[in-house]
Amino acid sequence: GLAGPLHGLANQECLKWLLELKAHHQGAAPNKQLIEQYVRKTLADGKVVPGYGHAVLRKTDPRFLQLKDFADRNIKNDYICDLARACFETIPGILGTVGKIKNPNPNVDAFSGALLQHYGLAEHEFYTVVFGVSRSLGCLANGIWARVFGLPIERPNSIDMAYIERVGEQPVEK
Repeated sequence: GLAGPLHGLANQECLKWLLELKAHHQGAAPNKQLIEQYVRKTLADGKVVPGYGHAVLRKTDPRFLQLKDFADRNIKNDYICDLARACFETIPGILGTVGKIKNPNPNVDAFSGALLQHYGLAEHEFYTVVFGVSRSLGCLANGIWARVFGLPIERPNSIDMAYIERVGEQPVEK
């Protein structure tokens, strides 16, 4: 359920893009001009800028702002985190001029990969696992609050393969 570039792989794609941007400019200090050139190249190549835009949100993802604030307070002199900050200052203005982009603002993935790398998680294929664990913790917290407020325990029905096959044979109503 967390596979693909729009969910579990999203922060990996963002980090990959930041690393490619760094390599493209041979590690030059992050600045708006270099970022703008690379963003325009990415768009001209028919690609999207990963980490910018969200299917539902129409403003900067508050989770992004929390991660950025954490990094601003705790992480200094980290090239990739500095680059992610500079991208935040540059990319929305560029994407805002592209007509088909409804939300040019960053989502949580635009910074989360940079933080995971900063703290030593170099195995990018495990980022989806971290994403899944964080989702699980959210479900657990929801269950705890349900208990606090005396809500009934949710017990989903168990289903077997025969049920799935039976339901799969029924026409879907439109």
